[in-house]
Amino acid sequence: MAWDDLDAGKSRDERQALADLLAARPLDDSERAAVRAEAEMLVRAARASARRQGVVEGFLQEFSLSTREGLALMCLAEALLRTPDEATRDRLIAEKIGSADWASHLGQSGSLFVNASTWGLMLTGKLVEVDEDARRDLPGFLKRIAGRVGEPVIRAAVAQAIRIMGEQFVLGRDIEAALKRAGSEGYLCSFDMLGEGARTAGDAARYEAAYAAAIEAVGRASKGAGPEVGHGVSVKLSALSPRYEATHEARVWEELYPRLLRLAEIAARHDLNFTIDAEEADRLVLSLKLLDRLAREPSLGAWRGLGLAVQAYQKRGPAVIDAVAALARDSGRRLMVRLVKGAYWDSEIKRAQVAGRPGSPVYTTKAATDLSYLVCARRLVAAAPHLYAQFATHNAHTLAAVRRMTDEAKVKIEFQRLHGMGEALYGAARELYGDVTLRAYAPVGGHEDLLPYLVRRLLENGANSSFVHLLLDENTPPSTVVVDPIGVVEAAGAGPHPRIPLPLNVYGGDRVNSMGVDLSVAAERAALVSAVERLPRIGSGPETVRNPATGDVVGHVKEANAEEIDRAFTAAKAAQPAWDAAGGPARAKVLRAMADALEANRDHLIALCTREAGKTLADGIAEVREAADFCRYYAFLALTKFAGPEVLKGPVGETNTLELRGRGVFACISPWNFPLAIFTGQICAALAAGNAVVAKPAEQTPLIAAEAVRLYHAAGLAPALLALVPGRGETVGAALVAHPLCAGVAFTGGTDTAGHINRSIARRAGPIIPFIAETGGLNGMFVDSTALREQVIDDVILSAFGSAGQRCSALRLLFVPHDVADSLIEGLKGAMDALVVGDPADSTTDVGPVIDFDARSALEAHRERLAREAKVLHALPTPSTGTFFGPVLAELPSGVAGAGFLDREVFGPILHIVRYRPSELAAVATALADKGYGLTLGVHSRIEAFAEEVREAVPAGNVYVNRSIIGAVVGVQPFGGEGLSGTGPKAGGPNALSRYAVERAVSVNITAQGGDPSLLNL
Repeated sequence: MAWDDLDAGKSRDERQALADLLAARPLDDSERAAVRAEAEMLVRAARASARRQGVVEGFLQEFSLSTREGLALMCLAEALLRTPDEATRDRLIAEKIGSADWASHLGQSGSLFVNASTWGLMLTGKLVEVDEDARRDLPGFLKRIAGRVGEPVIRAAVAQAIRIMGEQFVLGRDIEAALKRAGSEGYLCSFDMLGEGARTAGDAARYEAAYAAAIEAVGRASKGAGPEVGHGVSVKLSALSPRYEATHEARVWEELYPRLLRLAEIAARHDLNFTIDAEEADRLVLSLKLLDRLAREPSLGAWRGLGLAVQAYQKRGPAVIDAVAALARDSGRRLMVRLVKGAYWDSEIKRAQVAGRPGSPVYTTKAATDLSYLVCARRLVAAAPHLYAQFATHNAHTLAAVRRMTDEAKVKIEFQRLHGMGEALYGAARELYGDVTLRAYAPVGGHEDLLPYLVRRLLENGANSSFVHLLLDENTPPSTVVVDPIGVVEAAGAGPHPRIPLPLNVYGGDRVNSMGVDLSVAAERAALVSAVERLPRIGSGPETVRNPATGDVVGHVKEANAEEIDRAFTAAKAAQPAWDAAGGPARAKVLRAMADALEANRDHLIALCTREAGKTLADGIAEVREAADFCRYYAFLALTKFAGPEVLKGPVGETNTLELRGRGVFACISPWNFPLAIFTGQICAALAAGNAVVAKPAEQTPLIAAEAVRLYHAAGLAPALLALVPGRGETVGAALVAHPLCAGVAFTGGTDTAGHINRSIARRAGPIIPFIAETGGLNGMFVDSTALREQVIDDVILSAFGSAGQRCSALRLLFVPHDVADSLIEGLKGAMDALVVGDPADSTTDVGPVIDFDARSALEAHRERLAREAKVLHALPTPSTGTFFGPVLAELPSGVAGAGFLDREVFGPILHIVRYRPSELAAVATALADKGYGLTLGVHSRIEAFAEEVREAVPAGNVYVNRSIIGAVVGVQPFGGEGLSGTGPKAGGPNALSRYAVERAVSVNITAQGGDPSLLNL
């Protein structure tokens, strides 16, 4: 099967996809009317049922996500039970509970569970004795009680309330308990072993063992009942490998597939339903390739229990059903297909926007997803007997539609619901239809594993627009609850959601988002690899430029001499006045053309970044996108801030205006770590403000700079306005700063070099010129015990080792509380082992080389110091060729001593860990701040007050909370530091052009001409 062909429809135009869905006509007009009537009957029956509602529906009814209480409870559920230290738990409780109005919810629900939880959250009832104050002034009593952090009874009360809620979502803490409960309550289940995706090889091995034990236990309990009537098990492939990614397909076959096969063989031996769960859209094709091979395995015999989940919210959903049906026919193995709507909707849309894709892989409206579900359902039913359909839904309209389709086709199917949800709906379905085969998707695991799952389910089903939220709301008529998705899609014009912009339009009318490359798509990945292979040698001159990964020659360059530098300044000085006078709109046109040129030459530029600068393909993509974003953002600023004089308000009889104009000729000196993005960004900032530029790239990366200059000129920029002067900093850089025609300097690089430039500028005769500097930092990240371990590991690995640690924003110091340090360190070691250090031209590579031998020598010297004065915890092996330096994890002394260990930036993939106690947070943060740097700062915590405390103690230009600290986006996260880390203004921010320009104010006395016409004509 050509599974990669499915990716052609991954980001297709939503209007075209919806047109295809409507053309498929999953229900004709008469069927639509009948289905709607049946669905309304289901809603009425559910509301009238004796049991009323499931505990989860009751919770969602009472604590909507639109309320402060609902959000506070979610945050608690997500963090409380995995927080080991009491002091932090107390602080979390006080912040999330103290300001919420729990009293207003008491007794408002028909569910005893909801009221019990409310009592627990109110810290009253049996857990805290209610006194007279509470009876007289319950809100005031709750506020006082909740403010007493540190009382064990308060901590126990809230923890108990969260546990009560958790038990409603999870069938059992382990598979034995889950099987016992399923037996006593008469559930047919697909057991889901809770847990996040593997971050380490150890995680993957543990998850495999847990799955194997669960399958054996379920198999023994099922006693050969068969996959249709016996229990089953669902498996997440991301739990079986830390690198379950399309770019690591070979590794997936080597590591993940044998695990999957072993588990499938156990399931086949017990004749169970074994379902491969659906995950992110980027993994869809890879999961289908694994399914294809598994379906053809002789060791699985004639087993008919192998299955997968298909997400209807993906635009590829119908095509996936067709392809899986073809696989079943071709392999001769009946497959079971669980059709779901999808659980990662918001993150898929965000990921597409961030990545600059043509469109989202998922539909942007609920009605479109519901319509897609019906189309997929129709195809799934038609594929019987090769496919056995399992329909997972809590929606009455979907349930009624599927029931009608399957009755007409006389096909046996089953429905599925999430444990804790849907009891009332399916109780009504049994009343209306008689026997309904129903399987519960039942999570199994401890509370620490439950929490991420719980939050996702609450988000999916707690929104005010959710069917689950509306189903049992007596104030909402059944005719309003039941929505025919075909009619809704048609009425809305069969288009995307009007309030969810396409990825290219996320910035509205200001500018277009840059286009990305999807490395999970084989064709796009192959195009980049081919571009690297085809790259010719570039340039001429006596100096050789070599690939830091291999030592191969990339091209040649000649250093600019004094005469060439002088000619460049003279020509630029002569050309600048006309460019300045042309105004912002004219300059914006050229800069936008430059952005288009960058994208038109994207693959070539990425290849050059890889060969000359040692950048991975992913980093090269980001480099080109950032350069294009700079051009378009500064074009927008040129349009809005340099369009002409601004009229200032004042008294009658005069006019007062303020105008921004260019300063003259700027010297732009850029670094090797962003040889295209920063080089281009500095230049376009200066050009947008009306200046001419003489640009010196880093001596290690002159070739890509030359390509950028060539594109600037091709985009319509007069050659005299931009000159390239390659060479060393001590020669060419010094000459630029000292040149009498230099009207300003923009510099990105080391702090020491910035200091030297600053002193040189101070010694210049003539006007004082601006110095715009962006330098390095001792960037720290502070973690508390409420932070999610897996998220911290992901963000730390990316922040510290992404781009081989060669970003000024990269993470250097990680501050971790003693209570969680050992666990986090072990996780970081395992995640480091999952990294690939190698040739950046290989799409599997995570960490490429450092830029040159000098950089490597400096890192080796620092590693030797760490071995003497600290403790090297882990280090990855280094390839023998090129200038590689494997990532290093080291532990510094704890507390204040560790915070003061580094005096300067260590520019490479070395991460330093410092343990601290909560009581010494302020002292540790102050010790870091006293170093004088202020570039990036990270915080991982679910306590807002903790993040605020760290922010106040450690001044930094860019603060990132609960995310990585690298990858600032132009116009979204303006980038730049303070103190020893830079002068400002921030690159890619609204004030970025201010120091590239001069301000000119003009005041005209109109009355000198005989009067003010505007006043006299009133």
